[in-house]
Amino acid sequence: MKLTTLVLCFFLSWGISRAQTGEKNFIDQNYIEVTGTAEMEIVPDEIYLKIVLSEKDKGKKSLETLEKEMVAILKKLGIDVRKDLLIKDLSSDFKSYFLKRTAIQTEKEYQLCLHGTEKIGTLIVELEKAGISNISVDRVDHSQLEKFRREVKINAVKEAKEKADAFAEAVGQQAGRALYISESGGGYYPRLNAVANVSFKSAGAMDEAAPVLDFEKIPLKHSVLVRFELK
Repeated sequence: MKLTTLVLCFFLSWGISRAQTGEKNFIDQNYIEVTGTAEMEIVPDEIYLKIVLSEKDKGKKSLETLEKEMVAILKKLGIDVRKDLLIKDLSSDFKSYFLKRTAIQTEKEYQLCLHGTEKIGTLIVELEKAGISNISVDRVDHSQLEKFRREVKINAVKEAKEKADAFAEAVGQQAGRALYISESGGGYYPRLNAVANVSFKSAGAMDEAAPVLDFEKIPLKHSVLVRFELK
């Protein structure tokens, strides 16, 4: 009871002090409210490929043989298999094989992360030679995405300040300190089809020269709502 009384007295004293000094509450101040928006496009440095190994592919190699040849190709290209190659899906046959030791798996799906695009063309050609043609782009990303997102948000705040200065000047006033800042929209919009008009699945015969693939950039867009003191 005593603690409640002390807290109440504190807030009453604080309110009276603010009233005496003439300091205005946020909602009592004149302000200008604007929305700033900024955009950026970044080149992806993480390309996630889906690779499906199947005994039904041309040559009718066993799944074990296809897997060994794929791993050998990846290592030859300097790809860290332990870090960047993951089993993405386990078929029911695969589960049965481990649980009952009676079924034989005929298909296996992997996810491969490549750090950059320079090896993709050569990789596709080499896998095709080994009879592995079921390859597609799963998604793209960037290793420093959060850094770029923060940069876009900061640019959005700067754009809001420039807009507030211009609006305030138009009515013969000035935009002062920021009273309120809030993210009002935007984000990261990854495109699933990162390579326009290109499909690796059932690609067929390919030239010896590795193709050059041009990936779409990752678009970033953020908006912020800012209220500036109007003087």
